[in-house]
Amino acid sequence: MPAKRAAKSKPAPRGASKSKDKIRIFDTTLRDGEQSPGCAMDRFQKVQLGLQLEKLGVDIIEAGFPIASNDEFEAVRDVAKAVKKSTVAGLSRSAREDIDRCWEAVRHAKKPRIHTFIATSDIHLKYKLKMNRAELLKEVAASVRHARKLCKDVEWSAEDATRSDWDFLAESVKIAIAEGATTINLPDTVGYTVPTEFRQFWENIFEKIPAYEGVVFSAHCHNDLGLAIANSIVAVECGVRQVECTINGIGERAGNASLEEFVMALHTRRDILDFKSGVKSKEIYPTSRLLTSMTGVPVQQNKAIVGKNAFAHEAGIHQHGVISKAITYEIMTPQSVGRPSNTLVLGKHSGRAGLRQRYEQLGFKMNREAISAIYLRFIELADRKKEIYDEDLIALLQENRAGAGESYYELDALQVTSSTGTKPGSMATVHLREGEEVQTKVGKGNGPVDAVLDAINLIVGNRSRLVDFSVNSVTQGRDALAEVNLLVEFEDGAQMAGHSTSLDTVEAAAKAFVAAVNKYKLTQEMKKKAPKSRKGKKPPEGLRGV
Repeated sequence: MPAKRAAKSKPAPRGASKSKDKIRIFDTTLRDGEQSPGCAMDRFQKVQLGLQLEKLGVDIIEAGFPIASNDEFEAVRDVAKAVKKSTVAGLSRSAREDIDRCWEAVRHAKKPRIHTFIATSDIHLKYKLKMNRAELLKEVAASVRHARKLCKDVEWSAEDATRSDWDFLAESVKIAIAEGATTINLPDTVGYTVPTEFRQFWENIFEKIPAYEGVVFSAHCHNDLGLAIANSIVAVECGVRQVECTINGIGERAGNASLEEFVMALHTRRDILDFKSGVKSKEIYPTSRLLTSMTGVPVQQNKAIVGKNAFAHEAGIHQHGVISKAITYEIMTPQSVGRPSNTLVLGKHSGRAGLRQRYEQLGFKMNREAISAIYLRFIELADRKKEIYDEDLIALLQENRAGAGESYYELDALQVTSSTGTKPGSMATVHLREGEEVQTKVGKGNGPVDAVLDAINLIVGNRSRLVDFSVNSVTQGRDALAEVNLLVEFEDGAQMAGHSTSLDTVEAAAKAFVAAVNKYKLTQEMKKKAPKSRKGKKPPEGLRGV
């Protein structure tokens, strides 16, 4: 077990001044976040989300793991080319070919970064790396040295840092800095550490390691015990000046520290957290919704900041208080994080100019081509729906963006008949388009959704089962837009999420299922393209990371 000893005295602040220190926001939604089951994104979606993250104001965007596959490499490269203001990082293991591949992908960025890592805990040394400590120190030196020859901005991470021996970890950090690392990330990889322990951890590190000029320390906290945000806050109080997080807190297992929660904690509690970030808080909600539309993974209703109930008040005493003065029960305003209100703004007689203006009021900059692409869908919805709300507009935009990437299948039409007291209870005829070809099959099931999914499976030739299925009303009323999120498990055990919206719940379910099928096919192609390991050598670590 790690040799855990509390520091004798509180460390001096890292950097020139602790007052109003800026915290760099390192967003790893496109890398660690995408490792969540069902959260795979295609290249187009990664670029779109990368551009939104830049608009959000994050300092560093970790675009992916270039060595994982050719498609992943191309996605990181495309993000690097598209993003102009934020630093774009790629993750790399310590192997030379991993680092080279990473550099080939990120070198196109205005501000590229190589992020290389290796585990330092005795647990990983013994069971995964099969190395002793001396061998690991040599690997740290060689990997950072090689990365620095390629790129002036190098981040080094000690995977499973919080379960490492603290003296040995400090020795590893000193070597990484000596070889040119400009950012040192010490992650709580398995979300094991509690805040009091994390404070001792950082105080001990800063006591042992001098405050090198130009070197930033970073915290990357996982949420296995629900403590990722608390640990991240403790880290910055100790002197850490970069925090790694994800939109909606997605990521491995229980996820990462949630960007929106951390940023709004700094924003709301400035009285005791005297720090700032460059994140534009009004872009938080649009970014959250865009990610949800791409992954099909919904945000829990009571999720802080971006959940449906985050600003909802049902209890009478709460409603009375909010009506009298919002601050009685709201510590921040919905508008401060970019949440729209349920205000009726548009109808079927609205033109493109009015639609474009309203999108801009919601925080979405739209050119003429983008408005034209969505306008016909808007008119179609307005013809069927008496009231158009801001949430409807956002749902339309997300559906349009999510569907703009490369798709294998597209729902062309469907017809459903359903009855009670018979077996099967429902039958569905589904017309599915693949390129220029339209295939038609009849499915059977216990209900209309079950029958539709059966027909789609017959067309695509998959055997899959529905693991999770949820329907939410985007707005109120009988003609509310239905939002369907589902999780599909395929015959090889892979799970993919799907998301779609429609006035017809069955149609939304069909589109969401097709989205999950397309993700699965994309993932299968990526696996086929994945490069093989070095001959005669095992890869130093799995393709997961910090």
